[in-house]
Amino acid sequence: MTEILAIIPARGGSKGIPRKNIRSFAGYPLIAWSIAAAKQSELVTRVIVSTDDEEIAAVARQWGAETPFLRPAELAQDKTTDLPVFEHALKWLEDVEGYRPEIVIQLRPTSPVRPLTMVDDAIRILLEHEDADCVRGVVPAAQNPFKMWRFNGEGKPLNQLLVVDGIDEPYNAPRQILPPVYWQTGHIDAIRDLTITQKKSLTGDVIYPLLIDPKYTVDIDTLPDWTKYEALVYSGLEMVSPGNPRRAMPEIIKLIVTDFDGVLTDGRVWIDENGKETVAASRSDSMRIKQLREYGVDVMILSSEVNPVVSASAKKMNIAAIHGMGLHEKGEALKTFDRKNIDASQVVYLGNDFNDLPCYEIAGWSVAVADAYPEVLQAADHVLKTKGGFGALRELCDLI
Repeated sequence: MTEILAIIPARGGSKGIPRKNIRSFAGYPLIAWSIAAAKQSELVTRVIVSTDDEEIAAVARQWGAETPFLRPAELAQDKTTDLPVFEHALKWLEDVEGYRPEIVIQLRPTSPVRPLTMVDDAIRILLEHEDADCVRGVVPAAQNPFKMWRFNGEGKPLNQLLVVDGIDEPYNAPRQILPPVYWQTGHIDAIRDLTITQKKSLTGDVIYPLLIDPKYTVDIDTLPDWTKYEALVYSGLEMVSPGNPRRAMPEIIKLIVTDFDGVLTDGRVWIDENGKETVAASRSDSMRIKQLREYGVDVMILSSEVNPVVSASAKKMNIAAIHGMGLHEKGEALKTFDRKNIDASQVVYLGNDFNDLPCYEIAGWSVAVADAYPEVLQAADHVLKTKGGFGALRELCDLI
């Protein structure tokens, strides 16, 4: 059996997004997505995280990777390149364990959105081509370099960047007649061990492509990137995930069922000297309900809360509510609820707390508010941008 080692480089000193490698991305630590890609491969035989950081190492182990060593601090600087990191890992494994793989896979944490078979596809290309030093993931380039220019300073003319045989002015030519070009992504590199240890390179001389659908193109460097690509994860894209695959929004929706506390409210409560409770909610939550009904979509509240504020809020929103004692097992309540003979696959459930998780398993699409518990964020098919009590139901209605 070919020994294939996946190495995930993850240093602790990220500047652009502090602690990004263990920051929650769509409900899971960012590094967990790359570990999952390696662990779910049919061909990878070992998964290691190379890090200088004890906390990152602990999270990596939690998600199934090995951390047999801590990377030296001098190999975890802002300007440290990948090659010495991989040389260090391979030398340590050979010197200490006598272990040496034939193929090394690099999975960068900052490209977490990966097709299901991507890792094995890259490995098979490498195995099928004896002349290959490396296989690198690429996507069609969004901008063609034949239409690019060099700028040599203020007051000086532009200079053509690249020339094309047979086309005098490629910068004026239609895109369709220009040579196709590809952009390397951070999704994957499959590298022969000898390329690293003898050629002192992570690519070598003969590099084969793994063409990746551009919809998977993700490289997280900034917080706006983070938000943008989390939305991609929740879009229903088929991809590797540390948890259960996320489902797309059903084509037919007949009913939205929503929790109350922490969803229609922000979870806080005001109590006066007589013990009377009041909560805060968003008026915008009720604005789309009438329109949804015109499209055949109903809305109701399902809550274990006993306070009459639930029924009062439901009455004000002109929707039904089931709440009170006996509803702590909300999943059972949702199972037995027969409203207009609606199939569970046509039900959307909006929640935020642990007792919503059984409902997630029953409903056809599960949605969480932005500030839901981490376990709920992980289980949800979609996570809203809005926190509970600030118009979360409105955002869901707008989506539908």
